[in-house]
Amino acid sequence: MDRREFIAKAAMVGAGLGASPFLVRGANKKVNPSDKIKLGLIGCNGMGFSDLSAFLNNSECECIALCDIDAGVLQRRAADTEKIQGKKVPFLYKDWRDLIDNKDVDVVIVGTPDHWHCLQMVGAAQMGKDVYCEKPLGNSIEECNIMVRAAQRYNSVVQVGQWQRSDPHWQDAVDFVRSGKLGKIRTVRVFSYQGWCPSIPVKPDCEVPEGVDYDMWLGPAPKRPFNPNRFHFTFRWFWDYAGGLMTDWGVHLLDYALYGMDVTAPKSVMASGGKYGYPDDACETPDLLQTVYDFGDFTVLWDHAIGINDGAYGRTHGVAYVGENGTLVVDRSGWEVIPENVNGQKRMEAVPFKEAYGGGGLNLHVKNHLECIKSRNRACNASIEIGAHIAKFSQLGNIAYRTGKKLYWDGASFGDAEADAYLCKEYRKPWELPLI
Repeated sequence: MDRREFIAKAAMVGAGLGASPFLVRGANKKVNPSDKIKLGLIGCNGMGFSDLSAFLNNSECECIALCDIDAGVLQRRAADTEKIQGKKVPFLYKDWRDLIDNKDVDVVIVGTPDHWHCLQMVGAAQMGKDVYCEKPLGNSIEECNIMVRAAQRYNSVVQVGQWQRSDPHWQDAVDFVRSGKLGKIRTVRVFSYQGWCPSIPVKPDCEVPEGVDYDMWLGPAPKRPFNPNRFHFTFRWFWDYAGGLMTDWGVHLLDYALYGMDVTAPKSVMASGGKYGYPDDACETPDLLQTVYDFGDFTVLWDHAIGINDGAYGRTHGVAYVGENGTLVVDRSGWEVIPENVNGQKRMEAVPFKEAYGGGGLNLHVKNHLECIKSRNRACNASIEIGAHIAKFSQLGNIAYRTGKKLYWDGASFGDAEADAYLCKEYRKPWELPLI
């Protein structure tokens, strides 16, 4: 069906759905705990397939549909999925609209590049599906607002792929921060130094690889010649599709900075950085960036670099709550407290390094989503409201960098025409921003 038919049908289906507490929405039926929750994955290359694999670790889940614009990826992942679940995937699609139109799909996993998340998440919700959406939730502030409204309107249970929200050692670290033992916290340092991520050399435009629907890959993004640097994993370094390391890692780490401090919007934001490490490579997003969010009585400092590992506290990434008495540092490996030592006097006792535990954040995150789906509880560990808030917060930093200005955010606009122009992406026809 064409887009007009798709939107009309989605609206009719969405308007007719109820809010039964025991409803699996895609099939519009009540289920017993022994019944299968049927999954459909859009975007099978990378985290999308990791997410699907985590769902298939649970016996109540079955994958019945896969969708990818790359025929080679689609066939490979179909074979991989068959090995995991012991049966073939019955439906393979190149157009994501066909997948969400499948009435037997209960949960849609959105594993596509960032610029697709809004259309696919909203479309799935309109068609009565629950959604697991990779982070960052949206690729602009307005997309995030639309996605929240869609989930609320259609009562879709949405989990955003910020799986650290389900990792118990991160929660334990936040509990310690909130205990007050660190004393007055002046700043929260948030850093991501990714030495594994090398410079991307400039490559010429070329023919679209066989089996790839490149026009569908672009979707609402601007029309451009095919270039391998803009495709698959490295899409994240181009403004058309993503926001660089700030939105890739920032939504994980900045989320915990705000969560630990129990705050939302900053008074102001400013940023500085650029392509300092690799000025002549193909990336558009900065390889070095520092962003300062001012909350009035403390700051959150974002600091990232690509191609080097030397972050802070001997770590490549982390969140450090810097208090008068000591500093708590947490990353994916665990957490510790380093006492302040002034004039030979320690202001508190150290907390030795506590290694991460719990069986893996992604697996726990998926289990939480499944529990919420079955109970019809929309308050997932990384609900759409949580995912939207931190995606928008990260966008504030990128907008400050791109304008070179100190910006003041009132929750809806900057009051600055240049900065406000970044609030919403212009979609390429025939795609249109959903009206929710």
